[in-house]
Amino acid sequence: MTAAARVLELLTGRGETLAVAESLTGGLVAAELTSVPGASRSFRGSVTAYATPLKRDVLGVDGALLAERGAVDPEVARQMAIGVRRVLGADWGMATTGVAGPDPQDGKPVGTVYVAVAGPDGAEKTAALRLNGGRADIRKESVRSVLVLLSAELGKNAMAQDTEQNGGN
Repeated sequence: MTAAARVLELLTGRGETLAVAESLTGGLVAAELTSVPGASRSFRGSVTAYATPLKRDVLGVDGALLAERGAVDPEVARQMAIGVRRVLGADWGMATTGVAGPDPQDGKPVGTVYVAVAGPDGAEKTAALRLNGGRADIRKESVRSVLVLLSAELGKNAMAQDTEQNGGN
Protein backbone atom coordinates (compact mmCIF):
# COMPACT_ATOMS: atom_id res chain seq x y z
CA MET A 1 0.00 0.00 0.00
CA THR A 2 1.35 3.44 -0.91
CA ALA A 3 1.74 6.17 1.71
CA ALA A 4 -1.09 8.11 0.04
CA ALA A 5 -3.41 5.09 0.15
CA ARG A 6 -2.56 4.53 3.83
CA VAL A 7 -3.29 8.17 4.71
CA LEU A 8 -6.62 8.10 2.87
CA GLU A 9 -7.58 4.77 4.47
CA LEU A 10 -6.87 6.15 7.94
CA LEU A 11 -8.77 9.37 7.25
CA THR A 12 -11.77 7.56 5.76
CA GLY A 13 -11.90 5.21 8.72
CA ARG A 14 -12.03 8.21 11.04
CA GLY A 15 -14.51 10.17 8.92
CA GLU A 16 -11.99 13.01 8.59
CA THR A 17 -10.82 15.19 5.72
CA LEU A 18 -7.50 16.50 4.41
CA ALA A 19 -6.28 19.61 2.61
CA VAL A 20 -2.78 20.23 1.26
CA ALA A 21 -0.64 23.37 0.94
CA GLU A 22 2.26 22.91 -1.45
CA SER A 23 5.19 25.03 -2.43
CA LEU A 24 8.23 23.17 -3.80
CA THR A 25 6.12 20.10 -4.66
CA GLY A 26 3.89 22.17 -6.94
CA GLY A 27 0.83 19.91 -6.76
CA LEU A 28 2.61 16.55 -6.58
CA VAL A 29 1.13 15.72 -3.16
CA ALA A 30 -2.38 16.37 -4.45
CA ALA A 31 -1.64 14.30 -7.55
CA GLU A 32 -0.39 11.41 -5.42
CA LEU A 33 -3.49 11.52 -3.24
CA THR A 34 -5.92 11.78 -6.16
CA SER A 35 -4.28 8.82 -7.89
CA VAL A 36 -5.84 6.63 -5.18
CA PRO A 37 -9.37 5.42 -6.06
CA GLY A 38 -11.93 6.85 -3.64
CA ALA A 39 -9.69 9.77 -2.59
CA SER A 40 -12.67 12.12 -2.78
CA ARG A 41 -14.09 10.58 0.40
CA SER A 42 -11.38 12.36 2.41
CA PHE A 43 -9.36 14.70 0.20
CA ARG A 44 -10.87 18.21 0.03
CA GLY A 45 -8.31 19.93 -2.18
CA SER A 46 -5.06 21.81 -2.28
CA VAL A 47 -3.45 25.21 -2.62
CA THR A 48 -0.22 25.44 -4.58
CA ALA A 49 1.28 28.55 -3.03
CA TYR A 50 4.50 28.64 -5.02
CA ALA A 51 4.93 32.40 -4.77
CA THR A 52 5.77 33.69 -1.29
CA PRO A 53 3.01 36.37 -1.25
CA LEU A 54 0.41 33.62 -1.70
CA LYS A 55 1.61 31.94 1.47
CA ARG A 56 0.74 35.19 3.27
CA ASP A 57 -2.36 36.29 1.35
CA VAL A 58 -4.10 32.93 0.79
CA LEU A 59 -2.84 30.70 3.60
CA GLY A 60 -2.42 33.35 6.28
CA VAL A 61 1.29 32.83 6.97
CA ASP A 62 2.62 35.72 9.05
CA GLY A 63 4.07 38.36 6.72
CA ALA A 64 6.73 39.45 9.23
CA LEU A 65 7.89 35.84 9.55
CA LEU A 66 8.19 35.54 5.77
CA ALA A 67 10.10 38.84 5.57
CA GLU A 68 12.47 37.84 8.38
CA ARG A 69 13.13 34.16 7.59
CA GLY A 70 11.91 33.62 4.03
CA ALA A 71 9.54 30.90 2.84
CA VAL A 72 11.86 27.98 3.64
CA ASP A 73 11.33 27.69 7.37
CA PRO A 74 9.72 25.20 9.78
CA GLU A 75 7.33 27.80 11.21
CA VAL A 76 6.24 28.75 7.69
CA ALA A 77 5.47 25.08 6.98
CA ARG A 78 3.47 24.84 10.22
CA GLN A 79 1.47 27.97 9.43
CA MET A 80 0.84 26.74 5.88
CA ALA A 81 -0.63 23.47 7.24
CA ILE A 82 -2.83 25.37 9.69
CA GLY A 83 -3.86 27.86 7.01
CA VAL A 84 -4.87 25.32 4.37
CA ARG A 85 -6.86 23.41 6.97
CA ARG A 86 -8.78 26.60 7.76
CA VAL A 87 -9.15 27.87 4.17
CA LEU A 88 -10.39 24.54 2.76
CA GLY A 89 -12.38 23.48 5.82
CA ALA A 90 -10.54 20.21 6.48
CA ASP A 91 -9.86 18.26 9.65
CA TRP A 92 -6.18 17.89 8.72
CA GLY A 93 -3.81 20.10 6.77
CA MET A 94 -0.35 19.30 5.51
CA ALA A 95 2.28 21.45 3.88
CA THR A 96 5.57 21.36 1.99
CA THR A 97 8.10 24.16 1.59
CA GLY A 98 11.74 24.00 0.62
CA VAL A 99 14.47 24.32 -1.95
CA ALA A 100 14.34 21.81 -4.80
CA GLY A 101 17.07 23.52 -6.79
CA PRO A 102 18.97 24.11 -8.87
CA ASP A 103 19.89 27.22 -6.83
CA PRO A 104 19.79 28.02 -3.10
CA GLN A 105 16.85 30.13 -1.87
CA ASP A 106 16.64 32.56 1.06
CA GLY A 107 20.16 31.53 2.07
CA LYS A 108 19.08 27.88 2.34
CA PRO A 109 20.93 25.18 0.38
CA VAL A 110 19.28 22.93 -2.17
CA GLY A 111 17.66 19.97 -0.42
CA THR A 112 16.46 21.95 2.61
CA VAL A 113 12.81 21.01 3.04
CA TYR A 114 10.21 21.40 5.78
CA VAL A 115 7.00 19.40 5.91
CA ALA A 116 4.21 19.88 8.42
CA VAL A 117 0.83 18.54 9.45
CA ALA A 118 -1.88 20.14 11.56
CA GLY A 119 -5.04 18.53 12.80
CA PRO A 120 -7.84 18.58 15.33
CA ASP A 121 -7.26 19.31 19.00
CA GLY A 122 -3.99 21.14 18.32
CA ALA A 123 -2.24 18.13 16.77
CA GLU A 124 0.82 19.48 14.94
CA LYS A 125 4.09 18.03 13.70
CA THR A 126 6.86 19.56 11.62
CA ALA A 127 9.87 17.76 10.17
CA ALA A 128 13.11 19.18 8.79
CA LEU A 129 14.59 17.27 5.85
CA ARG A 130 18.01 17.49 4.24
CA LEU A 131 17.57 15.76 0.90
CA ASN A 132 20.09 14.78 -1.73
CA GLY A 133 19.73 14.35 -5.47
CA GLY A 134 18.36 16.42 -8.27
CA ARG A 135 15.25 18.57 -8.33
CA ALA A 136 12.92 15.68 -9.23
CA ASP A 137 14.38 13.48 -6.47
CA ILE A 138 13.99 16.19 -3.84
CA ARG A 139 10.39 16.89 -4.83
CA LYS A 140 9.48 13.18 -4.91
CA GLU A 141 11.03 12.54 -1.48
CA SER A 142 9.24 15.62 -0.09
CA VAL A 143 5.90 14.13 -1.20
CA ARG A 144 6.70 10.79 0.39
CA SER A 145 7.93 12.42 3.60
CA VAL A 146 4.86 14.57 4.21
CA LEU A 147 2.57 11.58 3.59
CA VAL A 148 4.58 9.43 6.01
CA LEU A 149 4.50 12.24 8.59
CA LEU A 150 0.71 12.46 8.41
CA SER A 151 0.32 8.67 8.43
CA ALA A 152 2.40 8.48 11.62
CA GLU A 153 0.42 11.29 13.23
CA LEU A 154 -2.90 9.64 12.32
CA GLY A 155 -1.66 6.29 13.61
CA LYS A 156 -0.48 7.82 16.89
CA ASN A 157 -3.75 9.71 17.25
CA ALA A 158 -5.74 6.51 16.55
CA MET A 159 -3.83 4.63 19.28
CA ALA A 160 -4.58 7.40 21.79
CA GLN A 161 -8.28 7.31 20.89
CA ASP A 162 -8.36 3.53 21.21
CA THR A 163 -6.71 3.72 24.65
CA GLU A 164 -9.27 6.27 25.80
CA GLN A 165 -12.17 4.19 24.50
CA ASN A 166 -10.90 1.04 26.19
CA GLY A 167 -10.44 2.48 29.66
CA GLY A 168 -6.73 3.16 29.30
CA ASN A 169 -5.73 -0.50 28.93
